[in-house]
Amino acid sequence: MGTDIGDLLQKRKIELSDLSNRVVAVDAFNTLHQFLSIIRQRDGSPLVNSRGKVTSHLSGLLYRTASLIEAGIKPVFIFDGKPPDLKSETLSRRKEVRETSREKWANAKAEGDLEAAYKYAQASSKVDHEIVEDSKYLLGIMGIPWIQAPCEGEAQAAHMVLKKDADYVASQDYDSFLFGAPKVVRNMAVTGKRKLPGKNVYVDVKLEVIDLEETLRALGVNRNQLIDIAICVGTDYNKGLEKVGPKTALKLIKKHGDIHAVLREKEVEIEGLDRIRELFIHPEVTDNYEIKWTKPDSEKLIKFLSEKNDFSAERVEKAAERLKAVSGARQKTLDQWF
Repeated sequence: MGTDIGDLLQKRKIELSDLSNRVVAVDAFNTLHQFLSIIRQRDGSPLVNSRGKVTSHLSGLLYRTASLIEAGIKPVFIFDGKPPDLKSETLSRRKEVRETSREKWANAKAEGDLEAAYKYAQASSKVDHEIVEDSKYLLGIMGIPWIQAPCEGEAQAAHMVLKKDADYVASQDYDSFLFGAPKVVRNMAVTGKRKLPGKNVYVDVKLEVIDLEETLRALGVNRNQLIDIAICVGTDYNKGLEKVGPKTALKLIKKHGDIHAVLREKEVEIEGLDRIRELFIHPEVTDNYEIKWTKPDSEKLIKFLSEKNDFSAERVEKAAERLKAVSGARQKTLDQWF
């Protein structure tokens, strides 16, 4: 999802402790996709309750967020609003991929190929309306603020960091930089070992931070030129130029100055180019929000997660306690936030 310019960006490894006492605007849809993709059984089946309702995202939100709170991080989740019309083709393409993946998942399970089944199951994940509403409710009773963006969640998150209402955006995608996010944290939803697709190889997944100004200086471009580079490669709003990857796009933009000159030389057009650039430069965002952390409601957590979704009552109680007070002499308690 998003634009594929990651190889151009200046990434730096960090620890959770480096984000202590920092407000992090979390791209909620992106994070929920990660939980739905990763929190699965060996054959790719997601966690479900006794009624067959998917609960992988609830598990991720509860336990991973508790770990973030323990590290002193102040998360606020940003949910996508109505997508721009220019994104319709991308959304249709993603739907086709999910449907194809579901078929391949079923076939792989039938053949007993668990590795293939898991891979296809991950690609079949979808964040639907029910998942969104349950996630918002869970965050609310956990005492974690969430904000409804009018359009793209990453744009809203970037806007909040630019306003200094947050310190970082947390997302796996790179679109945040196109929307102007000064600093982005990646891999916050999951760290540890990850298996490379199709290979019996595991790699370390660690937190990393990317600074927009550092990247622009290193590349020798400005933000508008970075947007042009992304458009050359391809975004959620357009297909990229044929046989043009990030490094080639960088060379083209540095040589010609902007994407208009690149297109003139190549004698090609990108439909809706000016609208695409405008979506990134002046995205639809809102200032009508409040960021406030509150104490978790243990009773409602037990009722929602244990009684309605079959979570272990003991584990939920322990998670609630983790949310209420952080262990360790050097850590802040949640009460100091309120």
